[in-house]
Amino acid sequence: MFQGKVLVVDDEVYILHILDFSLGAEGYEVVTAANGEQALEKAVSERPDLIVMDVMMPKLDGYETCRRLKEMPETKHIPVLLLTAKGRDGDRKKGFEVGADDYITKPFSPNKLITRVQEILGIQAGGQ
Repeated sequence: MFQGKVLVVDDEVYILHILDFSLGAEGYEVVTAANGEQALEKAVSERPDLIVMDVMMPKLDGYETCRRLKEMPETKHIPVLLLTAKGRDGDRKKGFEVGADDYITKPFSPNKLITRVQEILGIQAGGQ
């Protein structure tokens, strides 16, 4: 059963594979990007229902990518879930300031991430 389209953005191939497999097994269509620049392009072309994105990436980090996504008319409505090894309160605050909808620290369990994805998409669907 199709649950929605999720854009997963991470420069670590291992994380992309884990999330592709885990979300795919739950019925989500998964699109991947390896950096912030690709994420901006794919968010416009693929129109995902949710973006799951690492904070620490080359070229364009997750904070700046999220900020740009929230400024673009085509993508500002797409919820963003940030993933990061940085768990300090200041890092979380920065994530929310740039428009992130939620924040998960690494390492994380795929089940926890799937639960958050379901919650975010449920809130989005209920709010429309």
